[in-house]
Amino acid sequence: MDVRRPGPPQRTRRAWARAGIATARTARSVRREATERWAAARRAPRRTVVAETLAVGLTAALGLIPLLLLPPERPVLAVLEALYAACLMPLRRYRPVLAVLGTGPTLVGPNVWVLAVVPLIVLSATRRITPPRRAWLAAGIACAASVVLTIAGSLIVPGPWLTNTAGNAVSAVLLIVLPTLAGTLLGRRRPLVSLLRERNAYLEQARSLTAAAARMEERARIAGEMHDLLGHRLSLISVHAGALEMAAARQAPPLAGQAELLRTTAGTAMEELRDILGLLRREEVTSEPEAGRGTHEDVSALVAESRRAGVIVELVWSVPDTADPSPRTRQSLHRVVREGLTNVLKHASGAPTRVEVMEVTGTAGEIEVSVTNEAPRPGRHPQPGNRSGLVGLEERIALLGGAFTAGPLRDGGFRVAARLPSRPNGMPPLAVPPTPTNEPAGGRTARTGTRPPLSAEVLTWPRVLGAGCAAALVILPTATFLFFLLAAAILR
Repeated sequence: MDVRRPGPPQRTRRAWARAGIATARTARSVRREATERWAAARRAPRRTVVAETLAVGLTAALGLIPLLLLPPERPVLAVLEALYAACLMPLRRYRPVLAVLGTGPTLVGPNVWVLAVVPLIVLSATRRITPPRRAWLAAGIACAASVVLTIAGSLIVPGPWLTNTAGNAVSAVLLIVLPTLAGTLLGRRRPLVSLLRERNAYLEQARSLTAAAARMEERARIAGEMHDLLGHRLSLISVHAGALEMAAARQAPPLAGQAELLRTTAGTAMEELRDILGLLRREEVTSEPEAGRGTHEDVSALVAESRRAGVIVELVWSVPDTADPSPRTRQSLHRVVREGLTNVLKHASGAPTRVEVMEVTGTAGEIEVSVTNEAPRPGRHPQPGNRSGLVGLEERIALLGGAFTAGPLRDGGFRVAARLPSRPNGMPPLAVPPTPTNEPAGGRTARTGTRPPLSAEVLTWPRVLGAGCAAALVILPTATFLFFLLAAAILR
């Protein structure tokens, strides 16, 4: 069998074809890499782009400006080396291994000013290389490349090659090896910092879930107690009020209206108790089933009930119909009016009372509601109170970001007032204790404030500072060597 080998022309054509294919692949790879880098640069934050551009500009300026004052022996190579170092600066972020490898030729170049940025490039690049052995491998290759280039340059240009090799070896240790050690020290702290942050977030979430579970358990217990005690008592009151209404209709018709009011009030109290129990048993209180409360009709109904109970009440409503307060604001408005009228019935029954609801002028959507009564009539015996209702109102309005005031007046009366935002911006954080400044006589004013949350960095800063101190101690010989090297270049 005769197998003919291809002649020289055919082998040459195949070699050229393989070289063309390799060149095309390399060109496509370079073009793809350039496209990806350009896309990454466009997606990067503006602050990062500005910082990288500034770093490149400073590197080029550091390598070129001193050449104007102290011209080197080979100015063309010095300029090319400065531009080469400027290209290595952005490479440390996207291709850190190539950046470390590229620092080797800068140690043998004629531009001594470029050496000032070599430790920064190595330090920044090795922080991003994982695992650390890759950083040490790249640093070793860069040091070996600087030694090989020094020996090769001594063979081309005769000179003291042994002295040059020893000097560049020392430079490689101080400018590449020590910055690599500092960079790996800082790079090892990154996973630890991330781990501590995740653990801190996990513990915070676990604490929040535990607190939420404890709150739900306590609220369920309170709901059960209220259902067993108040529900039973209110049911008895409703039953007896119904019997009293039937007996009054037969025996004392003038008292039938009061008995009916007692029965309907007991029924309303039972409905409100059910609503409160439902709120307590829910996990989150985002809204209450009180959509129709806080309106003009609702406040008028409260005033009418108080009038039927024997209170002289005047309602002044000056909120325009175009105002549309949020449901939470209307609910709080209802609570303020109801609590104020209840206090009048308990402590100043029969005293003339004024309920006023108006929109505050000159503010961005605020509503002011007040219940003011005159001094109680002589001979009246007010019921004792513990101000728990006023405290609850103060907390509710403080959560909305409003202001609450309740206290006696100089003429013997009492005033309950609140200023509510029409559209509160969500539930604010817990309020700090109020500062007792400029309070009315005997009054209480709610003031809200926030305490800034603790950052997760609190747990990690000691470790980060320890790594920074170790890195600074490692890089100190490098800074000293650069100082003497540049000083010698200036004095030369």
